[in-house]
Amino acid sequence: MTDQPLFDTLLREIPSPYYRPEHRGFRETLRKWVEAEIVPHVDEWDEAGGFPRELYAKAADIGLLRLGFPEAYGGIEDTDLFHMIIATEELARAGSGGLIASLMSHGIGAPPIVALGSDEMKARVLPAILNGEKISALAITEPSGGSDVANLKTTARREGDDYIVNGEKVFITSGIRADYITTAVRTGGKGFGGISLLLIDTSLPGITRTPLKKMGWWMSDTAAIHFDEVRVPAANLIGPENAGFLGIVRNFNGERIALAAGANAFARVALEEALGWARQRMTFGKRLADHQVIRHKIVDMAQRVHATQSMLENLAWRIEQGDAPIAEICMLKNQATTTMEFCAREAMQILGGAGYMRGVKTERIYREVRVNAIGGGSEEIMRDLAARQLGL
Repeated sequence: MTDQPLFDTLLREIPSPYYRPEHRGFRETLRKWVEAEIVPHVDEWDEAGGFPRELYAKAADIGLLRLGFPEAYGGIEDTDLFHMIIATEELARAGSGGLIASLMSHGIGAPPIVALGSDEMKARVLPAILNGEKISALAITEPSGGSDVANLKTTARREGDDYIVNGEKVFITSGIRADYITTAVRTGGKGFGGISLLLIDTSLPGITRTPLKKMGWWMSDTAAIHFDEVRVPAANLIGPENAGFLGIVRNFNGERIALAAGANAFARVALEEALGWARQRMTFGKRLADHQVIRHKIVDMAQRVHATQSMLENLAWRIEQGDAPIAEICMLKNQATTTMEFCAREAMQILGGAGYMRGVKTERIYREVRVNAIGGGSEEIMRDLAARQLGL
């Protein structure tokens, strides 16, 4: 018996009506770049806890950092959510979520600047971010809470032409390396209405950054950041004072789509690695792939990956048409992260002891399951938000 048709079906790019020739050309270019610039080094970088800063400039050169940003500042505007999905899927082929999180941290740090920042601010900071010279990060989460943005405690009081910032942020991606941090602060009273966004230059006095060690995402620098009487120019206010919550919410939706695309891409990588192993590993006189229990595992994995991909692409299309399906975005994130968790577990079972060894993609993906399920809003918060959006 052979599993060749199944193997070929799962490994090829599944035909989809959403992708145009330019999408496919971008995928081909990016795949070659990932194979040349990332795959040979990913294990070394993960063990070292970081990748060379020069990778940002290389990513800018092929257009990766520029996707979706205004041409006036060095971006590439003629793109859509499907370019983002492709970028995430191709980067995921290296099997490292930490790489994507840090290399693409401007994807959550810079959009509020584009949407709400002044023309002067955009001209001052965006070109250097988009050409890989400067690194952008987002700081929302605090020791007292993450998704409960309305209760954040970091304060910014106005003194003349400056804001004086005090407080602490935690679990901040690119927190050590970042040159600019888009930071949520409290400038007014309690609740959503007292929140603003400030662009904080990390060279300012009074900022202390502490690296954090993690279960996964080793390659991504993650930090706790303390602000002690940090004097930030009022010109760095992003949008109107006390109106920052809208920018945060808009950012969350984009982040959750990206996280879902990444989670399902990693599920597919784990599936592909398990398939390759099942075809060659001999047990009890035959290949693993010839055992019914293993074939059923592979089919169950493929079923979840394909279903999640369909949901992802349909939602991306709806958003491109102007829809704002917040409940479905929340459900998609959970669908993708539970798919990743299932496939990582089943792939580890198929790989056996080999899957537990460093240097195997599934081993790293398995370690990174939980950060995907928690980051951008935990599964529990996603369910509750979806229920409220549905009027339940």
